[in-house]
Amino acid sequence: MSSVYLDYNASTPLKPQAIEAAAQAMAMNANASSVHGPGRAARGLIERARASVADMVGAIPGQVIFTSGGTEANNLAITSAKAAGIGRLIVLSTEHESVAAAAEASGLDVLDWPVDGDGLADLAWLEAALRGGRAMVCLAMANSETGVIQPVDALAALTRAAGAWLHVDAVQTAGKLDIDFKALGADTLTLSAHKVGGPQGVGALVASANIDVVRVQHGGAHERGKRAGTENLSGIAGFGAAAKLADPAALAPQAAWRDAAARRLKAAGAMIMGEGAPRLSQTLSLVAPGFKSETQVMAMDLAGYAVSAGAACSSGKVTGSRVIKAMGHEDVACFALRVSGGWATTEEDWLGFAEAWLQAHARAAGRKVA
Repeated sequence: MSSVYLDYNASTPLKPQAIEAAAQAMAMNANASSVHGPGRAARGLIERARASVADMVGAIPGQVIFTSGGTEANNLAITSAKAAGIGRLIVLSTEHESVAAAAEASGLDVLDWPVDGDGLADLAWLEAALRGGRAMVCLAMANSETGVIQPVDALAALTRAAGAWLHVDAVQTAGKLDIDFKALGADTLTLSAHKVGGPQGVGALVASANIDVVRVQHGGAHERGKRAGTENLSGIAGFGAAAKLADPAALAPQAAWRDAAARRLKAAGAMIMGEGAPRLSQTLSLVAPGFKSETQVMAMDLAGYAVSAGAACSSGKVTGSRVIKAMGHEDVACFALRVSGGWATTEEDWLGFAEAWLQAHARAAGRKVA
């Protein structure tokens, strides 16, 4: 079994402080909607966690709505845009499935927003598309597979000038880059606890004051009437603890470790996706023509390294990467591999992965392994 975990973009191992906070919340055994002492204590825990999550992204606590994760938050944002009378969705072609599928299911007109060969959004295309009437613009601040970081400041300026709704998926970015929700100019922004070292099954939608978030679940006035249902007390507590520990600077050294590994892989014939664009420091996307994604994943697993063929949020089935195809590399999309480090990753982990991959690649090519 894998002993070195390099799939942080799929899910980050829980930080010890998040485990402790979640366990303590489980022991409270009270409903945060109750007015007695234990209920008020639970409510206080939720509100402290809300403040920590808000602080992580430069928002105010009242802008944070807890959800079951980034997928629900993305769906809630799109549903709210439709309810506000927006008839068009402009969706970046490399978006996560939780945005792309929600857009398609919305019944609204969906425009496929192209990217260049490095995965960067086409600004000129967006500027022209925004002339066609009010729209919701959806983009991930950083791509989950390639780590490519979008020029959100420039994109936000275009959307503001056109009076459009800007929705930013920051699930992969929180804890890896500094985020200032107010300065960003987004109308809505999504987060997920398990990408920052918190528990799975909890996330948040951050909404600016001018946005009316519509309820999808009915049956209670929880989350300021925006999401009915008893809050996930332990999950929210763990999210808050992880948010307090978010430190993008701590991940910065991994860029050098990743690049050192990438140089060795390139020398063996691998292509590095998004190499010409700004990327998250701990994300590496590579393509090795002739070396199938699933074969790479299995070979690395046997060598003791847990990596991914791409986004790991659906059924686990490996298909050609939709992101790589959107970048114009459809002919090699089935040979893609994603490696992503995190808070517990070491330089030795990256070096060891590179060595293991080179050995596996040589065997697959029928060459003698040194």
